[in-house]
Amino acid sequence: MKDQPTIAIAGVTGAVGQEMIACLEVRGFPAGTLKPLASARSAGKTVRFRGEEVEVEELTADSFAGVDIALFSAGGGVSKEFAPAAAAAGAVVVDNSSAFRMDPEVPLVVPEINPDDARAHRGIIANPNCTTIVTLMGLNPLHRKWGCEKVVASSYQAVSGSGAAGIAELEAQVGAIAAGNPVEKGVYPHQIAFNVIPQVDAFLDNGYTREEMKMENEGRKILGAPGFKASVTCVRVPVYRSHSVAVTAQFGSKPDVAEARELIATAPGVDVCDDPAAGLYPTPLDTTERDDCLVGRIREDIVLENALSFWVVGDQVRKGAALNAVQIAELLVC
Repeated sequence: MKDQPTIAIAGVTGAVGQEMIACLEVRGFPAGTLKPLASARSAGKTVRFRGEEVEVEELTADSFAGVDIALFSAGGGVSKEFAPAAAAAGAVVVDNSSAFRMDPEVPLVVPEINPDDARAHRGIIANPNCTTIVTLMGLNPLHRKWGCEKVVASSYQAVSGSGAAGIAELEAQVGAIAAGNPVEKGVYPHQIAFNVIPQVDAFLDNGYTREEMKMENEGRKILGAPGFKASVTCVRVPVYRSHSVAVTAQFGSKPDVAEARELIATAPGVDVCDDPAAGLYPTPLDTTERDDCLVGRIREDIVLENALSFWVVGDQVRKGAALNAVQIAELLVC
């Protein structure tokens, strides 16, 4: 790939698309040209990149001539329609949707965990689910040492995981309650303001949601651990940004808490914030607009053998989506 590749962003006007631009700039990605792409209704608008206004073009199957890397964040339907066309035109697609994650021919990559998988691509590389990324950032250093076999987890997912509409609904409901007005619901099946909703995505026949099954299915692929099992409950909470996950992980051999802290602290992209006696543990505000995930409340589980419990928090718009995609792109040019 050339030293200064042409980068396209499909879905550039959305929250993740905008965050991709920010990550490219902050990290000094060697992009020669940025090609912003979006739906017809956004064509003609501009986005700012490196101090200049760049016009947004309509996303079509013919948009990728001369593009080296195409970052997609426009939803699964758009990815299925246009990502193959981008790959056929010679671009390497990094797709943020669920469209290709479980395709055995498509690498599913977290650069700190399985970077070599990205180099085995056939034109498309998938970005994992945001909650899976945040969880595995904390779990992977421990898995590499002791071999994680099972996880029981509960996620506390910010409304920005539902896009701008989720944020707007929370803001509107808080305002309505403060003013003594009726609360209106649209994005979520129940009031989200001052409430928690134990449903993220649609329910499956096994009683879990699609979001909850992603941890097991995607975790197996990313970790290279076909026997990995995960029982997850995903909960939407009235937080604007950053997901939190309470994890209990059972390993093939007995883990040590002090060593676990050291392993996480020295792993890339994740750090330890763990002194409960001093009130130190990660919260969503601690990771908002930060690259690294934070882990705290690390302790030996008192129910399961060979198990640790911990709390991991990460910005799902950044590390859970945009940053991870840009890091994959960096693997392609290094």
